Amino acid sequence: MTDQPLAGKTVAILVASGFEEVHMTEPQRALLAAGAAVKLVSPESGVVNGWHGKAWGHYFTVDVPLSAALAADFDALLLPGGQRSIDKLAGTAHAQRFIRGFADGGKPIVGLGAAVSLLVAAERIKGRSVAADEDLHASVAAASGTVADEALSIDNSLLTATSDVDLDTLKEAVFKHIVAVSTEVPAAA
Repeated sequence: MTDQPLAGKTVAILVASGFEEVHMTEPQRALLAAGAAVKLVSPESGVVNGWHGKAWGHYFTVDVPLSAALAADFDALLLPGGQRSIDKLAGTAHAQRFIRGFADGGKPIVGLGAAVSLLVAAERIKGRSVAADEDLHASVAAASGTVADEALSIDNSLLTATSDVDLDTLKEAVFKHIVAVSTEVPAAA
């Protein structure tokens, strides 16, 4: 296996201000090291502000406006948690369209913590098994999904993890999942 198994692949990270910073930065480092191009996609222009612990974190430059983003332009999707970000994205038609494009194309999706709510809002949880924080169990069940017993769950092209999953375990799982699934799906044009 090459040192950069994701060379030539582009991963979208969908965020709005208030995303859980470590849910974005830790997997991002692993993806970049594997050769992936990583693009921040957001409904906000310019920069987005992460949430770190109990306060605002760093600012990050938005690479692609959500209104112009197409799932066809990317090979995988990372959805960091962070309730502030999720609340902003869940009611956005563009976010739902973007997520559905990945799900319907069988492309790798990684949903962390509260990001499972975005899969519910996009109506792409039915019949799927997901790892979900306890406060999301009812909405997953109402959307005809199943909550897995583990803190990290893989259901075909979908990897989900609870908010409290170990960061090293998370980084490794995200990397392996995107490598495995993206080699099965043709690269974005």
